[in-house]
Amino acid sequence: MDYVSALVPPIVMAAFFIALVVTIVKTQGGANKAKEDAAVDAVLARAEAAQQPRK
Repeated sequence: MDYVSALVPPIVMAAFFIALVVTIVKTQGGANKAKEDAAVDAVLARAEAAQQPRK
């Protein structure tokens, strides 16, 4: 029975990791993709504007 107790933690961790990856893949895109992309673009534009030296 020692082999069962040795295999359970890696199997459980692998199952949770697979579930995490599936969740991430399923949430990509969809109805909120345009809003998420716009938010990222706004943050990047602000960061670029802050880095440019003012004359």
